[in-house]
Amino acid sequence: MNHDRYDDAYIRAILSEVRTIAIVGASANAARPSYFVMKYLSERGYRVFPVNPGQAGKTVAGLTFVATLADVPEPIDMVDVFRAPEHVPAVVDEVLKLDPRPKVLWTQLGVRNDEAAARAEEAGLKVVMNRCPKIEYGRLSGEIGWTGVNSRTISSRKPLRLGEGVQRLSIAPRGPKSS
Repeated sequence: MNHDRYDDAYIRAILSEVRTIAIVGASANAARPSYFVMKYLSERGYRVFPVNPGQAGKTVAGLTFVATLADVPEPIDMVDVFRAPEHVPAVVDEVLKLDPRPKVLWTQLGVRNDEAAARAEEAGLKVVMNRCPKIEYGRLSGEIGWTGVNSRTISSRKPLRLGEGVQRLSIAPRGPKSS
C-alpha cells in the first residue's frame, strides 16, 4: 500500500470498525499529545488502553495504564503508536505475538517505518502511518471544521450528535433522514 496518501473511505472504515484501541507510548502528562488523543478517543466511545511501562497501574482520565500490549485485558482492534520510528519494529513484534491479533497498526504524526509497516501488512493488518486518529476523526466527523479548519469534507447532511456537548459528533454512517 502507498502510505503517502490515504483515501478518506479507508480512514473512515478503520475508525468506524474499531472499538478497542491500545495507545503505545501514552503519557499521563495532560500537556502531551498522547494524553489528548487517549482522552478524546475515549470520549468518542472507544475503549482505550494506555500502554506505558513507567505508568503501569496508574489511572488518568479514567483510563488505567498497562505495561505491555499483552497486559491489555481484552482483544485489541487497533494499536496507535506514539514512539519514535526506530521503535516501531519492536511494537510490531509485540503486536504479532497477540492472539487474537489487532486489525490495525496506526502510527502517529511524524512516525513512519516502512519495513515495520510491510511486516504488519504481510500479517494481515491494515496500516496507517504519519497520521493522528484524533485529527482524522475530527476531520471526518466535521468537528474540526467548527474551528475554521478546512476538513476537505463537504456534506449537506446534518452531522450525528455523539452525546452531550457542542463538539461531539460521530463518524458513524448516516442512515435515512428521520422526520
